Amino acid sequence: MGKETFWRQAARVFDERAGEYDAWFEESLLFAIERAALQELVTPLVSPKLEIGVGPGRFAEALGVEFGLDPALSPLRFAKKRGVQVCQAVGEALPHADQSMRTVLLLFTYCFLADPIPVLRECRRVLKPGGHLVLGLIVADSPWGRMLRQKKEAGHPFYQQARFYEPAEVEQCLAGCGFVVEERRSGLAQPPEALREMEHSREGVVSQAGFAILVAGVAR
Repeated sequence: MGKETFWRQAARVFDERAGEYDAWFEESLLFAIERAALQELVTPLVSPKLEIGVGPGRFAEALGVEFGLDPALSPLRFAKKRGVQVCQAVGEALPHADQSMRTVLLLFTYCFLADPIPVLRECRRVLKPGGHLVLGLIVADSPWGRMLRQKKEAGHPFYQQARFYEPAEVEQCLAGCGFVVEERRSGLAQPPEALREMEHSREGVVSQAGFAILVAGVAR
């Protein structure tokens, strides 16, 4: 499958089910835990900030992200209502000038990329010196990663095009694109079947935690 075909198919589902996807965030404990983990980062997320794969803008609104893009048009209407300046575009061809951003976020978008390398290179291009790339990942070899992989195999519409990664695998890719990881955090220590209460993130990549955050700077 070609890269363009891949992202078009992945985007189509979110375009057609934008309302359903946005409604999922309401009263979601899972979203609250992931949002808190991002807000607990030690690295300051400095403006201007851009989120690639912004979707309906729930994370962008919580983190004060000014700019967001997505190949799916319908979710952008929700993001715009949440105060995000939106653009329909893809991460492989960012419509932003060189060194124009201080923070770029890829939250739950990495798993939908046909090839992460062109997107990471574009992130590096638009980041100012001293800026940061923030990646939010569902960890493949965790209870959450295994659960979502089962959903994919069962034909769940939101995960048909998803591929889940280990943080070490992503770090290797980041290094090859000129990034150095400066902070790591983990969340979702509770497995899916036992998700009951709010939790806070922990420093580092924690074994069996379902959510990993990598914050990378541009290598010098």
